[in-house]
Amino acid sequence: MKIVSRVLHALLVPVLLVALWWALSAHSTSPFFPPLKDIMEAFRANWLFARVGSDVVPSLVRMLEGYALALVVGIGVGLPLGLVRGLRDAVEPAVEYLRALPVVALIPLFIVATGIGDLTKVLVIALGAVWPILLNTEDGAGSVEPELRSMALAYRLTPWQRIWHVVLPSALPQIFAGARTALAISFIVMVISEMLAATNGIGYFVLQSQSSFAITDMWSGIILLGILGYLFNLLFLAVQHRVLKWHAGYRASEEMGTR
Repeated sequence: MKIVSRVLHALLVPVLLVALWWALSAHSTSPFFPPLKDIMEAFRANWLFARVGSDVVPSLVRMLEGYALALVVGIGVGLPLGLVRGLRDAVEPAVEYLRALPVVALIPLFIVATGIGDLTKVLVIALGAVWPILLNTEDGAGSVEPELRSMALAYRLTPWQRIWHVVLPSALPQIFAGARTALAISFIVMVISEMLAATNGIGYFVLQSQSSFAITDMWSGIILLGILGYLFNLLFLAVQHRVLKWHAGYRASEEMGTR
């Protein structure tokens, strides 16, 4: 009963907003803000199987590949930076400079180097998403409680055993926080990269619809992007809950959020 109540509570505002949009746009004659009824008809025509294989699947594959690459690099680089103070001090200026560069500004460089194929978009997505993962991993690995470090030394754990059994479990909440931010960034960069350098994908479809004044199609693509982003966030939260349900700090934050 409590779960049903939470679901209904979460759906209340979205349902009210959709109903308000439907009512206010019902008699719209603006070419830029068509009735929601027309947009939903375009959504059904475009995204219920018609363009799934040609646009949705390529977009999601690029995003997931770039996000996976960002996870591997971010965690792989963040762990040693968090564990070795001298290494962190040596590379911190370079890290701060690179993460300050707008990834969108680097798209022309990637196009020159690798063309406009999927590799360009995957690399751009990874570069945009890697920083919150790397920095959160670094912070989590560097803030392991001294008692845990002492216990690992007392049990004579090898460096790899300390990383696997002590450092990673302790840093996981912060890694997940960075990974959630990176997921949203991956989605945004995927759309931008497809608008600038692609021949298919949801972002490409939205831009081409706008250029050809197919405004209802454009809105249908925007709505699809919102739905996909929401679903990815729900999936991420489900994975996070399953992986971190043992963690005392995570359980305490969840209990605070349900009060």
